Amino acid sequence: MFMGQYDHSIDDKSRLTLPARFRDALANGVVLSKGLDRSVDVYPKDAWQTTIAGRIGQLDSLAPETRTLQRLFFGGAAEDTPDKQGRVLLPTHLLRYGSLTKDVTVIGSNDHLEIWDRATWVERLEGIEGSADHVAQRLAAQHV
Repeated sequence: MFMGQYDHSIDDKSRLTLPARFRDALANGVVLSKGLDRSVDVYPKDAWQTTIAGRIGQLDSLAPETRTLQRLFFGGAAEDTPDKQGRVLLPTHLLRYGSLTKDVTVIGSNDHLEIWDRATWVERLEGIEGSADHVAQRLAAQHV
């Protein structure tokens, strides 16, 4: 399980060093993709197969909404294997998508990591913290 928040920097060669505590889980390769909230997501290859390919790949491609999601996730994805220092290359299109420059925050999100521009993450976190109790209440009501 991926959890926590880590401040990192993207180097001049567009590489990001992944948090040390997750390197073993990511050593066999990762899939980098566009996230739904304009983050750049990092999935271990097996989690990508289960979560994204297994779910979105099985949707009816005749439906326009399915094609939209498949284009976002599959068209924007890139594979990489972390080097000995735990670095992955962030392709230009993903840097642009996430508005990522030098300073980023990497957060754990259960089965994957999310990479955020640090200033954007601070703003997003304020919104999350301000609405979490309302969201929890709505979700709890759905399970009654």
